[in-house]
Order: sequence, then structure tokens, then C-alpha cells
Amino acid sequence: MAKKVYVGMAADLLHEGHMNIISEARKLGDVVIGLLTDKAIASYKRLPLLTYEQRKKVIENVVGVTDVIPQDTLDYVPNLLAVRPDYVVHGDDWKTGVQSKVRQRVVEALARWGGELVEPKYTEGISSTKLINTIRSRGTTPDVRRGLLKRLIQSKPIIRILETHNGLTGLIIEKTKITSDDGYVRDFDGMWLSSLTHSASKGKPDIQYVDITSIAQTVGEIFEVCAKPMIVDLDNGGLIEHFVFAIRNLERLGVSAVIVEDKIGPKRNSLFGTDVEQTQDTIENFCDKIRAGKSAQVSNDFMIMARIESLVLGVGLEDALMRARAYIIAGADGIMIHSKAKDPQEIINFCQSYAKFEKKAPLVVVPSSYSQITEEELAAAGVNVVIYANQLLRSAYPAMANTAKSILEHHRAYEADQHCMPIKEIITLIPEPNFINGASVPVAPNIPNTVIPQYVDK
Repeated sequence: MAKKVYVGMAADLLHEGHMNIISEARKLGDVVIGLLTDKAIASYKRLPLLTYEQRKKVIENVVGVTDVIPQDTLDYVPNLLAVRPDYVVHGDDWKTGVQSKVRQRVVEALARWGGELVEPKYTEGISSTKLINTIRSRGTTPDVRRGLLKRLIQSKPIIRILETHNGLTGLIIEKTKITSDDGYVRDFDGMWLSSLTHSASKGKPDIQYVDITSIAQTVGEIFEVCAKPMIVDLDNGGLIEHFVFAIRNLERLGVSAVIVEDKIGPKRNSLFGTDVEQTQDTIENFCDKIRAGKSAQVSNDFMIMARIESLVLGVGLEDALMRARAYIIAGADGIMIHSKAKDPQEIINFCQSYAKFEKKAPLVVVPSSYSQITEEELAAAGVNVVIYANQLLRSAYPAMANTAKSILEHHRAYEADQHCMPIKEIITLIPEPNFINGASVPVAPNIPNTVIPQYVDK
């Protein structure tokens, strides 16, 4: 009877290193591939380029592979207990970093039945991450980008979205990440084109003055330099007849989702609350708008999320819950519950009641006023998406204003230099064209992860 050999891998892009591991495993017996699911991969690094099903089809057709089973966690032990292999084969690169603890658990599990860990030498100079970074540096297509948000929501306990209002802020979101001591990568999952910061960056008031043509132009500028998914703030969406055209326009560009609020009349920012006159739409009218938008979209990946203003307008929790139920029935792909309270308790109260719904959609929050709450606390309450809606613009403006003031005060720029990013690094941040066979192809800049935060003046 042939020995069982277990090989765990992500196999996002199959390359020489994968083939070497499978080749070594074949020498020992029947090869069972434990293919990491999207959720397992997203728990420690970026979402894979290919879906689990796409990766499975590729691996199933590799010579020497006997079976492919899902590995739902980074931890091998649940699958090892089920398969009880004679051997586990893995490259020797996992002795340090994020997988070192995983390796130790594999060794301990194998010891229970006398199994053996075999570690061929890691294939130097090639990895899926490097290959994917090269591919992504050349951009992505609207269809691929549009579907990323749904995959992320399905794969991670909570996804974090940061505000963007131009190509440069998009690059900050694209490039900024940190790596913890145990090797886990933490970055932003996507972008939020906020009506507030988008209009403010143009020197315009937040009154829905910036139209869909201008929004589409900004989306295009950001998408030229970034590959991450985007959610667009459409305020109240305007007239239903206009709303459906906005949906078709943004979906075609590759936007993953829009959020539309249940208010009518002239736009006033929600953080004004009841200090200014704001009128909430009727449930019937807003449901009609959701249904019209859903009918207008073409792809199944595009999402229309309903923003509920009941708490902001002082109408109360029960009204917010009633609206959430109705909007989901009307077809909303997500519910954003908004609050201007300094304390997150009313959001937590909503989440607790929402969790009891028989039919739910992904839950979105924007903790601008109650910023003390952590992502872990929000995830525990049932939140799927957290949007940091305006922090980049709010931090950029005082920094720029202080620099301008310093130049006026000192009659020179010398004193302001200590708060400024070096010119060379701002140039390096922007991808330079690389001419290959006469064609200009953007190349991803090689910049350190901390290049942006380290120049923030605290």
C-alpha cells in the first residue's frame, strides 16, 4: 500500500518552486495537496489572485497529485488528523517567520503516529508574491477588480477601507503596510472615495456639487495607479433616473460597490445631525431606488449598499432596524449604519439587534466620531467592513497649512524641510514608465513599507 504524503500550499501562481516540492513528494508516495482556501491565505497576507476553485482546477491537473482537499486554516493540524499522512513535505523556508509556529505544530502532530517531516531546499529567487506584485504593477482589469470586495468580505473577519480622493492617496493605500514580529502582513483592503474629501480636495462644499462625471474621472485617475477595490460614496444617489446611470457608469469602470444614503433634498453632511435641516426618505421610496439600481447593474459582483441615517437624525434604533430589514428585502448588498455619537454604544446596540436578523447583508460602519473602538471589537460585534472615511485629508491639510505658515514666518523653506518627505522619495513613490520593446509599461516602485508614515509630524 502506497504511503500518504501531505503537501500544504497556496499555489496562487504555480511556479518552479511548487513543482519541485510536488516532485519530491511523489518519490515518497501518493500526494495529497492541502490547498489553502482564500480565508486561510488572507489570514496572514494578501488575498490570492486566483480563487480557490481556480487554483484547485490547476493543481488537480498536475502530474503526480492524487487528491486535492481544502485547508481552511494556516494551521495544518486539522487536516493532518483527518489524513494521518506518513510524510509532510514543505520547503525549508518556513523555519522562521509567520509559519515557524505552524511548522512546530506539524512536527508535534506527526509524532503522534510516527510520521515524518521532509523539507527540501527552498527554491531561491522565485515566489508567488513576487510574481503577483510584478503582474499587479502592470494594472488590472475592471472585471477582476470589481469582484475583489465580495471575495474579501467572504474571506476575512473584517476588512479595512481607507479614504482616497486622488491618485496620490490611492498610492498611499496601495503601498502602506506593516509586518508584525511574527510575520503577519497588515495593510488596507481597499479604498473609499468619500464625497466629503473628494469635494473638499477640489475646494468645493460637501453639498453633492461634484457630479458623476467628475467622480468617474477621479476614479479613473486612481485606478490608473492602484489595483485595490473601491467603494464610492454616492450621497443620496439623486433622482432614481440619474442613480441608474451612475450605477452603470461606475460598474463599467470597475468600482466594487456604492453606498447610498436614505436622505432626500439638498445634501448636508451627516455629522451636522439635527443642527441643520435634513430629511430622511420614506422606506418605500428608498426601496424603489435600491431595486432600480439592482436592475440596472450588469455583473453579480457589483454591490449597492444602503446607508441608514436614523441614528444621526435622532429617529432611533427601532427605525434603523426596520429600515435595515426593508432595504435587505429590496436587494441591498450591504447595510451601513451611521452615527455621529462620540460613544460607540449605539452602534454596538444596533449590531446586537442586527445579529438576530434571519436575513442579513454585510454590515458596514464608519467610526469617525467614535474612533476609540478597535477593529477587533467591531468584528466581535458582527461588523464586516470598517471605513476610515476622511483621515488622510484631515491629516494632510494641517501639515500643508503648517508648512505654508512656516515659510511665511521664516522667509525661507529650511525650517519646513524637517516635516517634508524628501523629493527623491516622492518621485520614487510614483511608478516610472519602463520602455519594453518600444512600449511604455509602468514598473512598481521599490520603496520601503514605512516610507510614508515615517515623515508624519507628530
